[in-house]
Amino acid sequence: MAAPLTLLPYDEDASGPARRPAAPARLLDLAIRAMNHCTGPHKDQAFADLAAGNVVELGAGGGSNLPWLPAGTRLYAVEPNRALHASLRARCDRAGIEAVVLPVSAERLPLPDACVDEVICSLALCTIPDAEAALAEVARVLRPSGQFRFVEHVAAPAGSLRGRAQGALRRPWGAIAGGCDPHRDTLARIEAVGFAEVHAVRGLLRHSPAWPVNTAVWGWAVR
Repeated sequence: MAAPLTLLPYDEDASGPARRPAAPARLLDLAIRAMNHCTGPHKDQAFADLAAGNVVELGAGGGSNLPWLPAGTRLYAVEPNRALHASLRARCDRAGIEAVVLPVSAERLPLPDACVDEVICSLALCTIPDAEAALAEVARVLRPSGQFRFVEHVAAPAGSLRGRAQGALRRPWGAIAGGCDPHRDTLARIEAVGFAEVHAVRGLLRHSPAWPVNTAVWGWAVR
């Protein structure tokens, strides 16, 4: 395993109180299974050959990406919602993953420049308030040739029926889905960061019943 990262000073209270009560563990497990039923094939592609060692995850939630982390991973789990921390730590323990849970926002990571080879996220950039700032942080903490791996909920093509539905549903969907914006052009934001390479596939989340908001992009970007 790689040497532990030296964390920069951060305010543990900066994320504020838990945004909502934590779901019972059984319900959270069911939600994670349902999520991975829809996103699993995309994660198989985006997270393939993920390097062990220090891995940063944006919006780690309850630990839905743990099955894709190789043995020997030390996970720096960025999750501002402290109500999820107990479940996240428990799932990491069961998976044999060493976890450093960071109660901070993705827009300001308490990590040194160029310190990791891997950053991952799934269904997170649609909820992070300032996605551009979060992506700038990803680029900052990645070493040269390091990889940012993503499976993200994104806007449908402009002018399409699905795209118009997403625009109309932005506010109500965000209210029930933890602030998710179903109509962000996240791939354009990733491409604008200045990665050396971006490899992405557009498609639909498999078996998702949420027809208006199930457009997705997945892949990886190389620093």
